[in-house]
Amino acid sequence: MNRSELREFETLILSRLEELERNSLVGQDAQSVVELDQQAVGRLSRMDALQNQAMAKAQQTRRDLEALRLRAALDRMAEGEFGYCEDCGDDIPRRRLDLDPAASKCVSCAAG
Repeated sequence: MNRSELREFETLILSRLEELERNSLVGQDAQSVVELDQQAVGRLSRMDALQNQAMAKAQQTRRDLEALRLRAALDRMAEGEFGYCEDCGDDIPRRRLDLDPAASKCVSCAAG
């Protein structure tokens, strides 16, 4: 992979990290503690709030994992290992990296 392609992927990864960070900031309110005051909030409304809180926490967990994968891809770039399968060492196809720049395995190794 040439320098230009690496810069493209670095830009894409940094852009995705920024987007994840913005989404995390937006989702913080939805993860806040649900009030137990049943006088202010009915039982069904409280159940909805708890469900929304659980979904917001699950989304945050997914965002955190994706950010971790993207940072690992940046580390692989710095080490000169980006674009190579961590299992077999073969090139990861450009098309796969376009879809998922955090991919660390070729299709064969990821499927196995």
